[in-house]
Amino acid sequence: MLNAIDKHLLKTIADLHDIPQGAYNIRKNGVGISRSSTANIEIKTKEDKPGIDVIIKPGTKGESVHIPVIISAEGLNDVVYNTFDIGEGADVLIVAGCGIHNSGEGKAQHDGIHNFIVRKGARVRYVEKHYGEGNGRGERILNPQTILELEEGAYAELEMVQIKGVDSTKRYTEAKLGKEAHLLITERLLTHGNQFAESRILIELIGQDSSTQVISRSVAQEDSKQIFYPRVVGYNRCRGHVQCDSIIMDNAQIRAIPEISANHPDAQLIHEAAIGKIAGEQLIKLMSLGLSEKEAEKTILEGFLR
Repeated sequence: MLNAIDKHLLKTIADLHDIPQGAYNIRKNGVGISRSSTANIEIKTKEDKPGIDVIIKPGTKGESVHIPVIISAEGLNDVVYNTFDIGEGADVLIVAGCGIHNSGEGKAQHDGIHNFIVRKGARVRYVEKHYGEGNGRGERILNPQTILELEEGAYAELEMVQIKGVDSTKRYTEAKLGKEAHLLITERLLTHGNQFAESRILIELIGQDSSTQVISRSVAQEDSKQIFYPRVVGYNRCRGHVQCDSIIMDNAQIRAIPEISANHPDAQLIHEAAIGKIAGEQLIKLMSLGLSEKEAEKTILEGFLR
């Protein structure tokens, strides 16, 4: 069922060495190839469009769901709609992501639209990694959309990573937070060559004492371009912090446009953005320990994106 390329992609995007234990759904080249539900987590196919519904029972603790996508066919434009209903009081891990191996001339594209409903008092950690490889000239394109609704006291943590090899990505994240809900987003992107990445984030703090933290770190190398539009809007007594840090190298271009908007006198919102190159003293210090300039540079970038 899984060849060597498939297994390599799964290991890279989801840290899987084979079929996972517990609840999972593996999608390859636009088709679901393997699936398993558990007593507390049901995965079923949507009836009206491509995708799945993941239903997690209230009170479920310590379980995980793996829903990786792998693409190894050129000329494919795969669109999938996934819905996650995280039951009241549950605490789960969801591991997603997409890996593309394109050795052809035509583009390979995956657009994943994920909708989350995080019920009262529930907690979810969502990990999404994107990766591209292959010797072909065909583009590797990934356009994820993540839409969340957090009910009272809910908590969601999103770790969204683009490792390398993605020629074009347009990322969109939108969230509405209820009373005392909290959302943490950590986004890490690496671009090189002529690659392009655009990230738009909109978080609406609607409920009293809702809060969010957005941490975006990126590295743009060679002739790549990046654009970031993080936006936090406060409608109640709330707290929000947006932080964008980027390292720019070679002939790359980066634009960071953070925005905060307060519609209540007790909204406490902060934003900050920084773009710069690798500090010379950092390179010198590591090189004094015996590393070459390239090794020192790689060490700094890996630490920055961790």
